[in-house]
Amino acid sequence: MLVATGFIHNYGPYALVAGGSYGLGAAFAEAIARRGVNLVIIARNENQLSATAERLSATYGVDVIAVVADMADFEDVRTQLSRLEVAVGLLVYDAAHAPIGRFEDVPEEQLAQGVSVNVRTPLLLAKMLSGPMIERGRGGIVLMSSLAGGQGSPNIAAYAATKAFNAILAEGLWKELKPRGIDVLACLAGAILTPGYQEAEGGRPAPGTLEAAVVAEQTLRALGKGPVVVPGAVNKVGRFVLTRLLSRRTAIDIMAKNTGGLS
Repeated sequence: MLVATGFIHNYGPYALVAGGSYGLGAAFAEAIARRGVNLVIIARNENQLSATAERLSATYGVDVIAVVADMADFEDVRTQLSRLEVAVGLLVYDAAHAPIGRFEDVPEEQLAQGVSVNVRTPLLLAKMLSGPMIERGRGGIVLMSSLAGGQGSPNIAAYAATKAFNAILAEGLWKELKPRGIDVLACLAGAILTPGYQEAEGGRPAPGTLEAAVVAEQTLRALGKGPVVVPGAVNKVGRFVLTRLLSRRTAIDIMAKNTGGLS
């Protein structure tokens, strides 16, 4: 285990990873545990959550608290977390719901769930946890956004819009909370080799696709260095081209070629 004393001081003693049972969330939890910080991991799937908690605790010798809650229900999340008697110095919000398909075909309840998981809960959870961080004068917040949120992304239009919200929220909080000792970061990730992505893609990964562990590590290393990180050289170039060089219409057309095949 790599014990990073500066990281522990700034973001310990506990980090909360929302969506920490598998995929990118589990990769974040592992990267944090490797640095010697205790964990609270929260997700719906109790079996996956317990298995991840046991593995990380046994491997890295940190305390891992597993909390079963539905991220679409913030009141449930708040109730579960209010029972814990630990100080959370870092929030990593990775939970997401991605309605895929033509907007006309996506059920209303799927759109509502996307807003609850991707917008309402991270917003209110950041509010809930940032207060004690302000009192301690240190802490960190990482909100997962996406390159899809940089422009309209057909076939995942609502999901992309929620990711744009998280990026803008993180940028504003970065400026507000930095003087209070709190580092805020938006991770604008491209495609990530998670089980969910591989199932939705169903074919060859998109250019710039990264392993979850790489995204987690690059994101944590960027914490405290600015409001936005884009993991991966290919993705950095892609974001620059799409947002700085091309017209919005062209950027949307290009994104459609990458997202149109998702199902």
